[in-house]
Amino acid sequence: MRKNIILSGVGGQGILSIATVIGEAATAASLHLKQAEVHGMSQRGGDVQSNLRLSTEEIYSDLIPQGQADIIIAMEPMEALRYVPFLNKDGWVITSSEPLVNIPNYPDAQRVADALRRLPHVKALPINSMAREHHMPKSANMLLLGMAADTIGILSPEQLRAAIGRIFAAKGARVVEDNYKAFDLGLKEER
Repeated sequence: MRKNIILSGVGGQGILSIATVIGEAATAASLHLKQAEVHGMSQRGGDVQSNLRLSTEEIYSDLIPQGQADIIIAMEPMEALRYVPFLNKDGWVITSSEPLVNIPNYPDAQRVADALRRLPHVKALPINSMAREHHMPKSANMLLLGMAADTIGILSPEQLRAAIGRIFAAKGARVVEDNYKAFDLGLKEER
């Protein structure tokens, strides 16, 4: 079994934290893992993207070819659309529905939403608003991971949740609890 996952967003949104949690869960499950990251202009709000390849068999390349991604997990809807050419015909897009308008020529938000709705397999929620509403504004990325948990398949939601605890443990119990709460909220919203 294998899963090819593209993570995308804008610098500072927590994409690399999602990659770290998935990587930790994969390592604990003794899966083979390859990861490639592109940071772009993340310091200036540019795009951030990571390729994660998980498998029960050996993996030879860390890059996902076009048409081979099983899942796109995106913190920003336009960034989700940027990587759709990499998605396979049965692939899923798991994304925030709230645009982060950080460039002057950002496309019309309604057109972005309409383009996402035309895809066959999409889960989209206003994760930033939901995280703020539940008093955990820095955990929107873990809410998104919760939305994607059932889709990942090669790892269970319980394995991902346990990895959250290990990754954030050094930041204290409150941070761990906020991230658990966000993950559980995203998981519940998509079941």
